[in-house]
Amino acid sequence: MTDRWARAEAQFRQREAERRYRRDDKAWERSRRASATPVADEPDWDDEPEDGWDPYEDDDTAVIPRYVDEDEYDDDDEPEPEPRPRPRRRAGARTAPARGGRAAARKAARKQEGGRRRLIWVAAGVLLVLVVGAGVYKLVNRYTPAEDFAGPAGAPVVVQVKSGDTATEIASTMAEAGIVASSAAFYEAAVQNEGMNSLQPGYYAIPVHSPAADAVAALVAPGSRVGNVVVSEGRQLHDQHDVNTGARKEGIYTKIAAASCVGAEPERRCVTYEQLEQAGATTDLAALGVPEWAVESVRTVPDRARQLEGLIAAGSWDFDPSGSALDILRQLVTESARSYESTGLLESGRSNGLSPYETLIGASLVEREALPQDMSKVARVIVNRLEIDQPLQFDSTVNYALDKTEVATTDADRGQTTPWNTYAMPGLPATPISSPSIAALEAMEEPEPGTWLYFVTVDKEGTTLFTQSYSEHLQNIELALESGILDSGR
Repeated sequence: MTDRWARAEAQFRQREAERRYRRDDKAWERSRRASATPVADEPDWDDEPEDGWDPYEDDDTAVIPRYVDEDEYDDDDEPEPEPRPRPRRRAGARTAPARGGRAAARKAARKQEGGRRRLIWVAAGVLLVLVVGAGVYKLVNRYTPAEDFAGPAGAPVVVQVKSGDTATEIASTMAEAGIVASSAAFYEAAVQNEGMNSLQPGYYAIPVHSPAADAVAALVAPGSRVGNVVVSEGRQLHDQHDVNTGARKEGIYTKIAAASCVGAEPERRCVTYEQLEQAGATTDLAALGVPEWAVESVRTVPDRARQLEGLIAAGSWDFDPSGSALDILRQLVTESARSYESTGLLESGRSNGLSPYETLIGASLVEREALPQDMSKVARVIVNRLEIDQPLQFDSTVNYALDKTEVATTDADRGQTTPWNTYAMPGLPATPISSPSIAALEAMEEPEPGTWLYFVTVDKEGTTLFTQSYSEHLQNIELALESGILDSGR
């Protein structure tokens, strides 16, 4: 290839000399030195003409393109075209760069472009495979029934439906618990059952290995919800009986026990009243969920069976009935503490001068002694009497320790000395005497301003009179006696 390149150079140089094209001597010298074989009889372009005349001063020239042998091309490349004479340029114009460099650049560009095209085709192929695969997957799953149990169903298990759960999330819960064979089967059945629209958060007992449609039907059935207990305002932990009728007023432990039952006889499982009472008397207050602000006072309660009094708030509560008695009480006490604290209980001392636990005790008295419209005034009476160390003398505190109770109390009842009887001692009872409502708690946190020390309900409609004067209070008591509201059944 070197000889052919040398001959081509010589021929091209001769033609240019004959046509009197001016050469770029420096570019030619660089091209000549780059060739492998020197050209014979090459004139010395560095020498000046003897007579100083430059025969090419009026001519312009182009750089000679590099000769490329056919063997240098790749099989896929096209050969370079034969060099064509460059158009004449004016004196002083710049010469173009060597075409050999441009050819190499074009070759590299073509290879790069070819590589990009191949990558694009590969990416397009992969995308096509994914799209087709996804389409096939959807098509197959569309006509493939979701996995489902055929039945019969097994024993019930407890699952929780949380507030805000979607049908998809409930379906996943059911599948994870083994109630249905797949979440897809449950979802398909759920979206066809209108009862799902009224489903409430809570705990539900549903048989395992149920066909999806049966599982949905069981979930929305009225009796499927478990672990739901309603604690009414003023309710106590233990049962009490009315003096006049003998009717039992169920305590909180009794209600929890009834709400804990799961399944049907003979496999029915319940936490018993006795188990709850025993768990509620444990000295491990942390295990019971007793809040920090109540721990010191609860630790000194004289009757351990009553130490959780007032710490389970009034309201509707959901608990996991599959847990132990201790687990259930801890859940209820913990959630009740959060409810109490949300009212501002921890900051209430700035208004009433009491600790949070003392405020809770006072609220339980307000709940048992006052109607809603009078709660804030009764709270003020409590605070005023505590400030002057005057006994509260509330009949509700006398009744608390009695198995049989009524609005009125006897002299014998009031004469009994107990940690709760405020006739027999000054100050607050040892514990709350009931579960107060939020209204009673807020009244105790912010008592209505006033100087009242006495109050009495004077009729069966609930009219209550307040006064600072003891003599006026005695007159109000006479009104109550005349109405018969203070008559005893014993």
